[in-house]
Amino acid sequence: MVISKQRVGYLYLSTAMVLVGSTVTASEIIGADLPPFTATALRFAIALPCFALLMALSGARLPRLNGHDWLLLTVQAVAGSVGYTTLLIAGLQRTSAVDGGILLGTLPLVTAAIAVLLLGERPGKPALAAIALAAFGVWLMSGDVAERDAQGSLAGNALIVGAVACEGLFILLNKRLRTPVAPLALSTVMAAFGLVFSAAASLIEAPWTLAFTPDAVAAVAYYALVPTVGGFLLWYAGSARVPGSEAALFTALAPLSAVMLAAGLLGEPLSVQKVAGMGCVLSAVLVLGGTRRSSSGASKEAGGA
Repeated sequence: MVISKQRVGYLYLSTAMVLVGSTVTASEIIGADLPPFTATALRFAIALPCFALLMALSGARLPRLNGHDWLLLTVQAVAGSVGYTTLLIAGLQRTSAVDGGILLGTLPLVTAAIAVLLLGERPGKPALAAIALAAFGVWLMSGDVAERDAQGSLAGNALIVGAVACEGLFILLNKRLRTPVAPLALSTVMAAFGLVFSAAASLIEAPWTLAFTPDAVAAVAYYALVPTVGGFLLWYAGSARVPGSEAALFTALAPLSAVMLAAGLLGEPLSVQKVAGMGCVLSAVLVLGGTRRSSSGASKEAGGA
């Protein structure tokens, strides 16, 4: 039986997003024993040689960049590499992995909101409806804190929203680069900058005094090698076989994976209210994805005419 190129692409993209979702469970395990900056520095110390090796094997090169682009790459590293990972780990020290998984699903909507607030983009009514629906879903999920410390949970949720916002800022800043940077080269630079910045910040955590437990180190190694390096390879292998408008929809699998793994591996409860909140978030992502596909199709038709 011959499997079509597109179906292979779907398999790659699905696996990549399941691995991305697993970072929430890994971060929960990491946060139980390691402080955020130390764990982040260790993650990039493991991932960077892998990316450097891939660049050497593929012959990839970093293009010549001007000062403007280097500044953007620095801000991207602080936000997307260090900010996202440290805030995610810190948030999961205070709230559940199920909540973290649901909040992970707001990335497309948070990115759209940042584009509106910071870049002055004008969203259509469907995009505004999608953002409102996602916000309602997060409100539903955040209201279910009866069995945990409410203040701690809300603080943790706020940190995870901050992590998602950092990732959204990373995505938007990447579009502002004057010289395009290939994905592998960009990942390598982000890992290098992330290592430098997180290692410097980790000094306040005095990592030389910490006990690096086997579970935490194994979770960091998994995070670095499987979702970070392996997820990169799978995502771009899949993207090469599937149209971009379809590939974007597979990001909705990440929060589903995160919630299912948190419930299955960590034994966290999955209430009706959380399921309803997750349903709202995923529905909002699909609405936004449909809006973008329609806009893309309209622009292509207009361009062709």
